[in-house]
Parts: sequence; C-alpha cells; structure tokens
Amino acid sequence: MRKRIFLKLLFLIVVVVGVSTAALDLLVRRSWEASLLSQLHQGLQDKVQMFAARADREAGTIPFQQLVSEIGKAARARATIIDRSGKVLADSEAQAEAMENHATRPEFIAAFSGKTGSDTRTSHTLGIQFSYVAAPTSFGAVRLAYPLSSIRADVRKVEKELLEASGIAFLAGLLVALIGAESISRRLRRMVVFAQEIADGKLSARLPESGSDEIAVLAMSLDKTARQLEKNFQNLEGSRQQLETLLNSMHDAVVAISPKQDIAWFNGAMNPLAAGRIAVGIPLIRAVRDPDLLQVVAEVLEKRIVKSATLYSVSPGRIFGMTSAPLPDGGVVCVLRDSTEIARVERTRRDFIANVSHELRTPLTSLLGYTETLMDESADSKAREFLEIIRRNAQRMSRLTEDLLTLARVESGEDRLQPAAVSANELLRDAQTSFSELAKAKGLTIEISQTPDAMVFADRDAIHQVFANLIDNALKYASGTKKIEIGATDRFGSLEFYVRDFGQGIPSEHLPRLFERFYRVDKARSREAGGTGLGLAIVKHIVLNHGGQAGVTSELGHGSVFWFRIPLAVVDLEIAEATANRK
Repeated sequence: MRKRIFLKLLFLIVVVVGVSTAALDLLVRRSWEASLLSQLHQGLQDKVQMFAARADREAGTIPFQQLVSEIGKAARARATIIDRSGKVLADSEAQAEAMENHATRPEFIAAFSGKTGSDTRTSHTLGIQFSYVAAPTSFGAVRLAYPLSSIRADVRKVEKELLEASGIAFLAGLLVALIGAESISRRLRRMVVFAQEIADGKLSARLPESGSDEIAVLAMSLDKTARQLEKNFQNLEGSRQQLETLLNSMHDAVVAISPKQDIAWFNGAMNPLAAGRIAVGIPLIRAVRDPDLLQVVAEVLEKRIVKSATLYSVSPGRIFGMTSAPLPDGGVVCVLRDSTEIARVERTRRDFIANVSHELRTPLTSLLGYTETLMDESADSKAREFLEIIRRNAQRMSRLTEDLLTLARVESGEDRLQPAAVSANELLRDAQTSFSELAKAKGLTIEISQTPDAMVFADRDAIHQVFANLIDNALKYASGTKKIEIGATDRFGSLEFYVRDFGQGIPSEHLPRLFERFYRVDKARSREAGGTGLGLAIVKHIVLNHGGQAGVTSELGHGSVFWFRIPLAVVDLEIAEATANRK
C-alpha cells in the first residue's frame, strides 16, 4: 500500500509537471509564431500599399514584368500584378501565362472592393505556404506573398531552446516531487488506515493531526466526522430501538415488504395473522395467503400510490382494514387494523335503524290515515288546526322513516345495483321531465345546460334517485330565482353531472359536512321545507356504490353547484383514453 500511494503521487506530480512544461512550451512557441506572423503581415500590408501606389504611377511607362520584378526585389517577397478580370499580368517568380485566373482569391476579392485583402494558404503554382496581401490599383491589384518557411525556421530555433530549458526544469521538479510525494504519501496512509477502521465499524478511532495545510484540514475534518458519526449512530440506534418498541406495542399489525415482495420487517401483532412461520427475508406469499392483501401490495409496488382495502381472509371470522403506502426504498409498508368489532357495531346500527324504521312505518301510515279521516269529518276549525299539525309532523316522520330505510339499504348493499350502459342525455331528460311540474309549481324551470354525447355505466333508477334528492334540495333553496340548471361535463374516465341553483349560496365552513347524516346548514328552514337531513347522505352512498364521488361548490349570493361523478361506459372510456393519448 505504501508503494502504491507513493508511486501514484509521484506519477501524478510527474504528469502535472510534464504536462505543465509541455503546455508552457506549446504556449510560448505559438505565441512566438503568432507574433512573427503578425509582424510579417503588418510589414506586407505597409509594403503592398506603397508598391500599389508606385504601380499606379509607373503603369504604362515600363512593362509590367519589369515593374513586378523591381517590386519583388525591393519588397524581398514574391510580387504579382493582375487586372480587374483576375488575369495575371506579371509575377516575379512564375510565368504569368501559365498561371490561372486569380479573381476568386480571397485577397483579390477584398482588393477589388477597395480594401487591403490578406490570406494564408499553399500556393497552387509553387506548392509552398505563403502569407498573401493585396492592395487595389487603378487597373487591378498588386499582391505580395512571403513564404512562411523562414518563419517556421525561426520558431524551431526558439522551440529547441525552450525544450532544453524545459528539460532542466522537469528534472528539478522531479526531485522536488520525490520529496513531496513521500511526505504526502505518509500522511495519506494514516488517513487510509483511519478510514478503514471507521468502515469496519470502529467509530471510536481517532486521527490526531495538526497544521493548516489542506491535508491537515482534511485529516481534522475526517476526525470530526468520525466523532459526529459516532454520536449520530448512537442517536439513530436509540431512535430505532424506540421506534421498534413503539411498533411492537401497537395492537395494529405492521409489516414492511421489499421491492421483491419479501418480508423486510414486522411487529409482534403480525405473528397471529401469518398463515405459517413469518420471518424476515421470506416471500410475502409464504407468510400471508390473503389474495386481496397480495393484490394491493402488488398494485402499490407498481403504481407507487397509497391504497386502502378491507380484508376478510387474513384471519378466520375477523375483518381487517388495511392501508398500504410506498416506501422510499421502493418497498411497501402495510398497517392492518382489526375492525371486526367496528363492523359488528356498524352492522348492528344499520339493522337497528332499519328495524325501527320498518316498525314505525305501519303505525305512521295508520296515524296519517286516521288523521286525514278526522280532518275530513271534523267541522271544528280548532280541531282541524291541531289535526293539520299532527298530519304535517306524521308526514315528516314518514319521510324520515323512508329515508332511514333507504340509507340503511344503500349503506349495507342490500339494494343491489344493476348497472348498464346508459345515455347521459337520457338521464338528464328523465330528471327534467320528472320534476318540471314540481318546479313549475314553485315558479321555477329546470334547464339542461350541457348534454355530452356519452354513455355511463350506472343503475338508471339509483341515479334517478340521486337527481331527485339534488333537485328537491335545489328547489327548496332557489327562492327568488327563475331556474335550476342540470347538465354533465366530460372528465377523463368519468362523467360529472351537476345541479346548479342560483339561490343565496352556502357558507364555506359548512361545505365539508354537507353530506353527513342529519347535517343542516339552517335547521329551522330545513324543517319548514320538509327536509330530513338524509338526502345528501343517500346521494353520497349511491354514488360511492357506483365507484364515483360527490361534492359541492358554493359562493354566497350566487348559488350552489352539487355534482357527482360516475364512470363512463367501456366504449366511451376507450375513446377518452385514445383522445388523451393523441394529445
């Protein structure tokens, strides 16, 4: 290990020094070359402008070949003269007749536009790289070209001197690297040993170090980290033990399941629910055989959602409510609560309400019949007044009894739904027709505002009862307005029906509890209107039995909208999904 660290440090330092030296050499060489080229370019520009002016003065007095030879000799560069068509008139180092047209050369293009043009490239005529500069004349342009080979020679000379200096610097750096690498290696080895001890769980290990350089700061940081890690581990272990004690003391069964559906952890309350021996690491299916539980776990693992279910097969004769939630590591945690007693009490409550309501129905019917008979036969106005009070209250009790029986049947599932594909338009028209006369008697109309061409999967009679309760509710509280709106809007996978009134609205603090049994916003007004306080509770349970949901929105002074959603029929659901996919 000692050699590995030392050699790696040495290699790293050597590479850094070597690369730095090479980079410096390259930078200096390029800078020097760029400086020489810049000087050459500037010199050629000054010369070509001067000789372009001379060519303008002497053109026509001496032959172009003589002129170009004198310019090339004076400039110590290759000179070329062309006319405006790009034809070479004379060249100091080549036969003009053998040279191609130069109109497309970059430096001449610039010169023809009245500027001094330049370019660097290999000459097609001589096969040598030149730096070209051209200036405009009255008859065309004059160009000077200087070979870059002499520049390259100067650069190579400087490069050789740089390499010699770099070699000396590299050797000196290597010596310093040997000394520095050994010092750094020794201190790093101590940190490696310390880190290995921490990794092995020896959190009490310490790394004494002093100084202010980076390695000393790193060593002190590692030592501080080890101390903090030891403290955090102790706190974590204490919290884990506390949590485990808390979970084991719970009456609810808790089980954590890995992404592979193996048991990751469970508390003591889970033992009696296991079909066989339960232990960490075994597959869930070996410990629990309830198909509903296995299905919920698989769904939560796949969709990463929180899901609740009622289990009837975990333990014979017992009912468990289960909530499953995804864990950050990809697994699932399930909490199972024995709700057998709650279910028994709820069933007893429903049976009691149903039995009492059923027993009250017959005497109430008789009471109403006798009261109406007495009213028909009595001529005493005072007696008729009391009889009317008895009749009104008996009717109210009769409505309450019927609503209690209906709610009990809906909650218990005694009224089996018979869902089928039904046109949303038919449901709306049916509701409008059934209650238009009742609305007319109160000076109101029922209007259908939206009728989507869609089918829902629903029990027609049950949905009619939902509309009956909602429209009856709207008629009671739509005083001072002229209409009630009903309609439906398409939601992905379901259809949202609504009943809108334009009454006084409902204060926001009452909205969350409106669908509770016997809840009334204005108790006195509700009794006067003949309400039982159960209509919205019946609506909620009918919609829930359809796999939907119900709700309300309201604004004071502008009215309320009661809505419920139920699933689309299969054909319309497939169309909705296809439309969403296209979007």
